[in-house]
Amino acid sequence: MAFDLDISKDISKEERYKLLLPQIKALIKDEKNFLANISNITSALKYSFENFLWTGFYFTDDKNPAELVLGPFQGRVACTRIKYGQGVCGTSAANKETIIVKDVKDFPGHIVCDSLSRSEIVVPVIKKGKVLGVLDIDSNVKCNFDKTDGKYLNLIVENILYIFPDE
Repeated sequence: MAFDLDISKDISKEERYKLLLPQIKALIKDEKNFLANISNITSALKYSFENFLWTGFYFTDDKNPAELVLGPFQGRVACTRIKYGQGVCGTSAANKETIIVKDVKDFPGHIVCDSLSRSEIVVPVIKKGKVLGVLDIDSNVKCNFDKTDGKYLNLIVENILYIFPDE
């Protein structure tokens, strides 16, 4: 099945997210495979925004719940494991909060997975109070992420929680 995202480059960031959310829902609604859905979500996000350098998920490791392990992503090679509390992803997971980093060089303990990354946003994936992982997006542009990204990426995560397996 072919599926084309319909996102104009000539609209505001907020309008782009408003168009993207129902398209992500449509993209995954008939597919039951978790890996396929998460993979398509990362692609839809990456290719809907021109300054998204890396887009992907890290998941809490079942065998070591104090670590995040790399999941599906779009972009250059990434760090495979991140401990809770370390870097932006680990801090987001440990604190159960979205983190927006305007300049990664200013974030204490930032883990450099890609030297081209300049800013980052991380949204925790929380279901029934448990952190299942994080959505991580990097940009090669400083100050690329703001409250609009935080609002809509959280909405996207909330709207895809049903595809995550129940524990």
